[in-house]
Amino acid sequence: MILVLSACGAESKEDVVKKLSNKWSDAKGYELTAEMSILTGAEPRVYDVEVWHTKPEFYRVKVSDANAENTQMIVRNAEGVFVVTPALNKTYKFQSKWPSENSQAYLIGSLAEDIKKDKSATFKEEGDKYVFEAKTTNNHKNMLPSQKIYIDKKTLLPTDVSILNENKEEQIHIKFNKVSLGKARAAGDYKIEQTPAAMEEGEKVETSAELESKEFETHYPVVKWENTPLVEEKVIKLEDQKRVVLTFGGDKGFTVIQELSDPNVSSSIPVFAPGDPVDLGVAIGAVTDHSISWEQDGMSFFIASSSLTKEEMIEVAASMTVSELK
Repeated sequence: MILVLSACGAESKEDVVKKLSNKWSDAKGYELTAEMSILTGAEPRVYDVEVWHTKPEFYRVKVSDANAENTQMIVRNAEGVFVVTPALNKTYKFQSKWPSENSQAYLIGSLAEDIKKDKSATFKEEGDKYVFEAKTTNNHKNMLPSQKIYIDKKTLLPTDVSILNENKEEQIHIKFNKVSLGKARAAGDYKIEQTPAAMEEGEKVETSAELESKEFETHYPVVKWENTPLVEEKVIKLEDQKRVVLTFGGDKGFTVIQELSDPNVSSSIPVFAPGDPVDLGVAIGAVTDHSISWEQDGMSFFIASSSLTKEEMIEVAASMTVSELK
């Protein structure tokens, strides 16, 4: 009798998925704050994430580093999808279905869809948490194929997400600080011209003078691929700065172009960007079938290749760092 009652009291994976789906999907919107840690380098890189979502398709995601010196936003409103870099006063517009075709672990709707889609997802209980391990469906799915999603049993809200590589090693950790369901904002709150004004007062962004004072530091990709040697490193002298072109050969050849971002060239009027927005962890870029571009820490980067897949280009971009190539 005790065994029967115990079995009846245990919740199945299907029961929990149904409850989560009802709670997360039925909300007219939500707002959340989270902390995202990128664990792939020598030292963790920590970013603050703020999300607004109003059904059906309005989103505003703001990602800032720990000192709020570097901020980027991705906004979806009735006019399209935009990536905004306030420090450079640049706005790019995409013809994209983001985020429906590119799951993001800090969007709780994406988490719910990932759990539902993966019929082989595992489920267990750990103390006061439900824990799902499911496949990822974002642009990093080849590098980071799985994720552990921790959900509070009482609130049925996510508390943490661990994104894992092929060896089940944690590469990205997202800690949800606050999730508020049932929040809905007016369409006007998602307008691009209001986005910079919607930042928290006192938020620090780099000025043109600060950007102009940056020293050029060559970045190299640290992906570990065999037979992909650096065959040429060329420095091109421009009028007032330089451009570095790295050419890699082999079966997975590609070219990296990098230079300091020009703080005097702004685009407060949205400029059309080809491809789709992609979250590189350290920045939001634009990816097409044969190229990827982004701005990070006062630098502009462009990668082009006829050999790499989108996922491989993203892997190269996410691995760029200031270091000697080994």
